[in-house]
Order: sequence, then C-alpha cells, then structure tokens
Amino acid sequence: MWLSDTAQRTGAAGMPADRLHCFFFFATQIYPGISAGAGEPWRTGACRRAGNSSFLTMRLAYMDIRPGFSFVVRHSKRILLWPVLSLCIAVLTWTSILDSLDREYRARDEGARRDAAAIARGYAEHLDRTFHMIDQILQHVRFEWALSGRQLRLEGPSAPGLFPSTPIFNVGIVGVDGKLITNTLPVSTEDVSDRMYYRYQKAQTGDTLYVGEAAIGRSTGRSVVHFSRRLSGNDGSFDGVVRAAVAPAYLTASYDRVALGGNGMLSILGRDGAIRASRVGDTTYASYTSPFAAAALAAPGLRTELLASPGGSMLVDGAAWFRDGRSRYLGWQQVPGYPVIAIAGVDRQEAFAAFARVRENTLARTAISSVALAVFTLIAMALSLRLSWRKYQVELAREAYRLATEEGTEGFFICRAIRAGSADRNAAIADFEIVDCNQTGAELYGRPRAAMIGARLSTLHPADDGGWGARLLHRLGIAVERGILEDDIEVPVDDGPPKWYRLKAVHSKGLLSVTAWDITESKQHLFELERRGNEDPLTGLPNRHWMTAYLPAALQRAADKQCLMALLFIDLDGFKNVNDTAGHHSGDELLRNVAKRLKLAVRPADHVVRVGGDEFIVIIEQVQDRAAVAHIAQRVLNAFQERFHIAQGSYPVGASIGISLFPDDGTHMQELLTHADAAMYVVKTSGKMSYRFFDRQYHDSIRARIDRKAELRHALDADQLILYYQPRVEVATGETCSMEALVRWAHPTRGILEPIDFIPLAEETGLIVPLGEIVIDKVCAQIACWSRQAQPVVPVSINVSPRQFNESDVTTVLRKALLRHGVAPALVEIELTESSMTADNVHVARSLENMQRLGIALAVDDFGTGYSSLSQLQRLDFDVLKVDKAFTAELEKTREGSVFFTAIITMAHALGMRVVAEGVETAGQARQLKQLDCDELQGYFISLPLPATETQPVLARCVL
Repeated sequence: MWLSDTAQRTGAAGMPADRLHCFFFFATQIYPGISAGAGEPWRTGACRRAGNSSFLTMRLAYMDIRPGFSFVVRHSKRILLWPVLSLCIAVLTWTSILDSLDREYRARDEGARRDAAAIARGYAEHLDRTFHMIDQILQHVRFEWALSGRQLRLEGPSAPGLFPSTPIFNVGIVGVDGKLITNTLPVSTEDVSDRMYYRYQKAQTGDTLYVGEAAIGRSTGRSVVHFSRRLSGNDGSFDGVVRAAVAPAYLTASYDRVALGGNGMLSILGRDGAIRASRVGDTTYASYTSPFAAAALAAPGLRTELLASPGGSMLVDGAAWFRDGRSRYLGWQQVPGYPVIAIAGVDRQEAFAAFARVRENTLARTAISSVALAVFTLIAMALSLRLSWRKYQVELAREAYRLATEEGTEGFFICRAIRAGSADRNAAIADFEIVDCNQTGAELYGRPRAAMIGARLSTLHPADDGGWGARLLHRLGIAVERGILEDDIEVPVDDGPPKWYRLKAVHSKGLLSVTAWDITESKQHLFELERRGNEDPLTGLPNRHWMTAYLPAALQRAADKQCLMALLFIDLDGFKNVNDTAGHHSGDELLRNVAKRLKLAVRPADHVVRVGGDEFIVIIEQVQDRAAVAHIAQRVLNAFQERFHIAQGSYPVGASIGISLFPDDGTHMQELLTHADAAMYVVKTSGKMSYRFFDRQYHDSIRARIDRKAELRHALDADQLILYYQPRVEVATGETCSMEALVRWAHPTRGILEPIDFIPLAEETGLIVPLGEIVIDKVCAQIACWSRQAQPVVPVSINVSPRQFNESDVTTVLRKALLRHGVAPALVEIELTESSMTADNVHVARSLENMQRLGIALAVDDFGTGYSSLSQLQRLDFDVLKVDKAFTAELEKTREGSVFFTAIITMAHALGMRVVAEGVETAGQARQLKQLDCDELQGYFISLPLPATETQPVLARCVL
C-alpha cells in the first residue's frame, strides 16, 4: 500500500529515487543473493538521505514481511518435492543409459567376432583361388616343359604377361641334381638342393602341391613362400621340381582397410604350426617376423587352439599375444584342400572406436542433462519460494503498465461493441464505443483524450476516408468473434503517401483492448525488399522469382478464359564470345541493351523476364493463335539483326527461341518451361538465329532414344545378354572346325532380340565397349565350362567392333579373361571388320600383334564391304578371311559372283589365310564353294545359331 500511495502521489514522474533505493534494500534483506554487498551503499546513500523517519518506515515494512519465512516453513514439503523427483529421474536415467551401453557393448563384441570369422572365411576362399591359380601355373609350366622336350626357357620374351609381376612372383625349374635350370628372373645357375621344397618333392612319390614356409629368396634377397610340384620322367622317377616363389605381400594383398582398419591382421598358418605370411595394416611379415608374440609357451598354445577346429573366432589379449600389444578379434578358417589356415584379425580398439565415441558422448550428454536437471531443480525451488513475492510484483506491474501506456509510443484503446439490437448479444456489431485511451491514441486522431472518451468509431471517420474506417470496423468485429486479432491496415493521408499501422485487438469480458503502432517505415522497407527480390538488378527486368510467383496465376486466368498463352524461351547466340573477348563489364552492358530491345519488340502487355545468364523468357497472354505468337517471335529475331554497340565495340549477337503454348504443350508452369527449353535446344542444334514451336512427336522420339539407351545400360547391369553359337564346317572333312559367338538380348518383355535391334545403338552411345567386355568374359567362361566335360572343344570366334579397339585395351581384356577362366588362347579367335583397318592406327596394329603373340587367331569379318587393302592384310598377318554373305548370295545368280569368290580365295591362300564363306543357305552354294576350294562354310544351310548347352554343340559330320 505504501508503494501504491507513493506511485499515486508521484503521478507520471514515477517513484522517487530514494524510495526506489529503499525498496531494493528490502529486497536484499529478504533475498541476500540478489546483490551481495549492495545494501550498504543504499543504507549510507539514499536511505540515509531519506531521514530517520524513512529508515523507521523501512524497518516496519521489513517486520511486516517476516511472516513470509513461516510461509516457507509451512510449504517445505512442497519445496523438497523438487529434489526428490529430480533424484528419482536422475537414477532412472543413469540406470537406463548404463544398461543400454552395456547391451550395445555386448552387441558390438558379438558383431566383431562374427566379422572376424566372416573375413577369415572370405580370406580362406581367396587363398583357395590363389593357391589354385599358382598350382595351375605350375602345372602349365610343367606341361610346357615336357612338351618342349625340356627346352623351355622362362627368361625369354614369351614369359612376360603369362605370370604375375616377377618382383613378387617368379617361376623356375630345378633339375634332378638340385641345380636351377631356368627362372623368370635372370639369375645364374644356383644349387637349391638344400631347399625344403626340393627335398620334399624328391622324397615324394606322388604328385602333390607343396606349400612351404617363408624363406629368403636367393635370387631376390626378399622373403618368399615356395610352391612346388614334382617333375617325373617317363618311368615315373624323380626328374626335378617346378617351383614358384611368391612374395608374402602377394598372398596378403586382399587386405581390406575398410573391413580390417589400419591395425587389422591377415595371416596364413600352416598345419605344421608354422606361419607362412602375415600382414598388419600396411606392413607384411614373413614367418620369422610374425606379429604374434615371441613367448615360447604362449604362441604355441594359441596356434594349437587355432589348429584344433576348422574355423571360429575369439578375442585375443594383445599384451600376451601380439608384439604391438593391441588386442584383436581373431577369426580363422581352414583352406579346403590345402594344409593351411586363413587367419583374420580385427583390431579391438578400432572395432570399438565408434562405440567409444558414442559412449563418451552419451555419458557427457547424460551428465550435462543431470546438471541441467539439478539447475532446473534449484530454479524450481527458488520459483516456489518467490511465488508469493511474484503476486505482489504482478500488482506493482499493473500499476507500472498503466503509467507506461500513458507515456508509450503505441496508441492504446479500450472499446465496447455496440450491437444493432442492444438487448440481443448475438446481434450483428454495428459500431464501437471508446471507453478509454491513452494520450498517444488520442493524438492518432488529432483530438484531446477527453474528447475521445465515449466517442464512437463511426463518428471519427469521415465518409471520404477511402473506406478504411469501414475496414477497421470489420477487423474489430472479427477480433470480437475470434477473441484475438493481429493485422496490418493501410491508412490514407491527404498530403502524402499512405501510412501503415499494426493493430492488435484482444477481446475479454465484453471489452476490446486495441493497440496500434506505426509500422510505415518497416512496411516501406519490406516493399523495397520485395521489389528487389522480384527484379533483376542488372537489367531491371522481372527475375525468375517473380516469374514463378506470377505464372501460376496467369495460367489459371488463361484456363478460366479458355484463351491461348505462350512462353518464348530466348537464349542468346554469341554472348559468350563477348564475355570472353571484351570482359564481363561489356557483357553486362550488352545484356542491358538486349533487355531494352526485347521490351521494344514485344507488346506492351507482354512480360520480359531474365531467368539467368543470357536466358530470357517472354510471357505472352491473350494471344489469338499460333500465327500471332510467330509474329511476335519474328519481331524479337528482327531486334537482333542490328549489331550491338557497346563501349568496347560492336558485336553481332543473335537469339534462338523456343516456344511452348498453353494449353497445347502443357498446363503447368514447369511443363511449359521445359518444353520451351527443349524447342530452343532444337534451334540451337539446327543452325541458331531462328524460332521453333515445341514439337511433341520430335521430343518423344528424342526421349525414346534416351530411354532405349537407359534400357540397354540396365540390360548390361542386369546381365540380360546371352550368347548363341553358330558352327563353321570345314569343307574338306565336313567336320565342325569352329563356331562364332553371337550375342542376343533376353529382353524381359520383348523376348530375344537380334543384334540388329541393339548393336547400332550400343555403337552410337559407346555402350559397345562394356558390352564387348561382357561378351569376351562370357565366351571364355563358356569355353572353360565345355573344357571341363572331358570332350574335344573347337575354337570360338568373338566379334570385336572398331570402337572397342579405339576406346579400350582389348588385348588386356582378353588376357585377363583367359587367365581368369583358365582358357587356352588357341581356343579363341577374334573377328574384326575391315573398317578397323582403314586408318593407319598404330594402337590397333599393336593390339593385333599382342593378340597373335598370345596365340589368338585373327579373322577379317564381312570382307568385301569395307575398304581394306592387300598391304594391310599382308602386314597384319590375319589367319582367316570371312567373305560377306552378300557375295555368297550372288554365287548362283551371276557369273561375276563366282569370279569374285575365286579371286578372293586365290588371294587369301596366297597370303596364307583360310577362307570362310558366310551366309551359306542352299546346297548349291555349298557345292559351288567346294569346287572353288573354299576352306570353311557358315550359314543357315549348315546350322542355325544354337544356344549354349552343357557340352559344345558340335555338329555331326556333314556330307557336302
């Protein structure tokens, strides 16, 4: 009451300074933490100046507040409820978090064990393939050694490319006396009779692959693992050893840093307990530098456990078992058919790195949450203590609010709704009566505050105010219905621009509180920002943002009126040249000139929009027909006939225009823009400086071609290509001597497609390169499958396109496929068309020579349809000449056909080439070709292309 009386006595000036200081003194007595040490200055300053009577009044007031402490004691249970609840929440939270982390730890541990076992199984499969490949090489060298009559030399030019890189893989042959006879590395004669692989094979009577321990290679001085097989004489006696020395890095090259990390491990453990090779991270070890611990009792114990079962996983303590002291999850798996065990180690620290970070972050967040909960508890306790005090503050704030509204910058009104029927509360609101207002509110109407009290809004607004008074009454009526309303209203001013006010009206207990403040400046700023956001700063034209907001409404208007509308997509021709030669400033100047010409070329009601760079859109509304649109487009083109004169000179710049029409070419903005862009692109690609309407049929054809390309690419990825094989028959014997691989597309909906349906598209789009690689791999895989059936296999020819030779290394692809599937090069023949040889292409010639060195036969396909010359045929030394079926068809029709065939056969035989007649379809053609001394026949008369079966589809002997 004292504070209220003081406020009333002071009026608008507010509370005296000395009384305010005394008020804060009371606050510090009740809540000492508010301002520690601040009470003394008040006591010695303002309160002392207030006199003894004032100080006595302060003490009495303080005595009146003392009962608040008893209030705290009475409500102590409610206050202590906060820390009890917080403690329970904290305990539950920590229990849940720790339990969740424990479950996650166990799941990570189990997952690491499974990962180690899975990696070990994969490594075992890799070793199985690697050992099998090494064994195949040894058996191949042994076969070549016997076939050459013990004259094979591995140091010669034929060795490179047949084996992996010699620094990590070398092959040698050791004689019966233990002397090294030949080796892929150039070394002198060396006695290896003391090597374990030699003694092992010498002591064996059977033919087994020996996998030795790691040792130091005498020819390289590096660590190697020896693989060997026995050489036997004709009587089965020991005749030496063929051995391969493989670097441990080669055996551990499958180390995957993604799966194993930087400290993972791969190791090969023999059944004899000796380690062949190991790798930790990027470091490879031999058996004598193994990462296993050197403890005599520990290491054998671990190895015994690994040898006891075919596979498994476990966690190994790094301090006891590994030299680097890092614990690892070990997975092991026996390699089937070989006396070794594949071991993979996942570093425990790396496996749990992510979990450790998650655990650390989780605990940190939980700790922070606990601290926040404690702080919240303290705040809640403090707020509970101050509840009664806040009630008093609310009363004080109400009085202060009254003072603030009187002196504030916002107009404040309290109104009462006047309804048409005074007794009916549901009647419509006819007017509002002002119950109260502040001085600022009265000044908004230019009247004194006393004149505003009791006035009605309808009397305050003249009839010629532009209708904003009626709009104000309407908005206030909405506020009464909804309970609250916040809106902006524009107020006209006689001698200046209109002003804007923000209204906030709140309805409560039959009265409407209205606050109004001037927002004219912020509104003007907003309008300016909106203008800048919709305007291109360089040309002053509307921009893309404006267009995306304007077009939907314009399209809707056109749809409602059922009239035509057009979009002209304009792209400048030659603008880049101006930018590159004269600079960007000149380019900007040119764009401004372009904008001016475009605005002059179109109708006043049309809109020219710059959408970015040198691209413009013209929006043409309410147009009669296509001819009218074409007329406007031609006017735009005419505007570019004259050169553009800028500060740096004059430049010719043209325009390519694409046109889309509403509703013919689309009903949505994006659809119309896309179609106009597509039409403009057609102009760009067909000569520029013109206009073109969108042609759906043409666009659909382009889209169909793109779809076919995507469909063919999907066919390659989904393995939808299959191979058929058409036999070739030798004329002299009637037996199948070869067959040609023909690719087909097993389309999921269209069935089996012939090459004519997709090979031209593949050639055009470049997909012929991956398609050709797939065909080569499939043919080699099929030959390998037939070879395993223990039946004779005839060679298979593969067609290779000129683009494959130009854009890929066909020789490398063939070599890898042959090695991957274990196919002899003599079983593969390469067919290439004459167009591959027309140019003096050194790359093609070198590729053909490399293929011949591999032992692959070469054939010229479709001879007679290209432009090859005799010199090219002689220089490239082809093996087979296949005459195109067009000439075969002429044999029985004209004498010239027989003469032509005779000339080809004579020429080919003179060059040492065999001749194959393609397209043989009748018995007469076959007989005539036999008389002409043709070597081989191919065509539907001989056999249709046949699908692959378990055995090679060799024909029965033909009688020609």
